[in-house]
Amino acid sequence: MVKLLVGHKGSGKTKQMIEMANDQMATSDGHIIFINKEYRSSYDLSHDIRVIFMDDFPHITNSDEYIGFIYGIISSDHDIDTIYVDGLLKHADVSLGNLPEFIERIKKISEHYGPNFVVSLSAAKEEMIGVDFSGCEVVE
Repeated sequence: MVKLLVGHKGSGKTKQMIEMANDQMATSDGHIIFINKEYRSSYDLSHDIRVIFMDDFPHITNSDEYIGFIYGIISSDHDIDTIYVDGLLKHADVSLGNLPEFIERIKKISEHYGPNFVVSLSAAKEEMIGVDFSGCEVVE
C-alpha cells in the first residue's frame, strides 16, 4: 500500500507523518523506517523508529539511485512494516516530472516485498500530472 500525503508547504504534512509513525510504532510488530531530508523534527519520533537522513547520503542524486537505496534498506531488514518518506520532492532530484515513474516503482516494491509506504509531497494532487493514483490512498 502506498499512502500519499499531499498539500502545499506548511500544511502540516510532516507533523501528521510523525504522529502516524509514532502511533504505528506503538502497535506494530514490524520495523518502521522514517526517511527525512535533514535532522529537523526528527527528535519528535519514537526512538524505536529507524530514522535515515538523506543529507547523510549526498551521492544519491537521482530517482534510480534513490530506488536502489530503498531496495538496500529492504534487503537489510525483512521485517519492515512501513517506510515513511517525508518531503520526497526535496530528495535526490525527484521532481513532479519523474514522480509518476517513482510512484509506480514504490507501488511495485510494496506489492512484491511487503513494506507499506507513506510519502509526503509538497504539491497539490492536480499538479501531479501523469501519476496513476490507483493503488494509492491520497490524503489531502
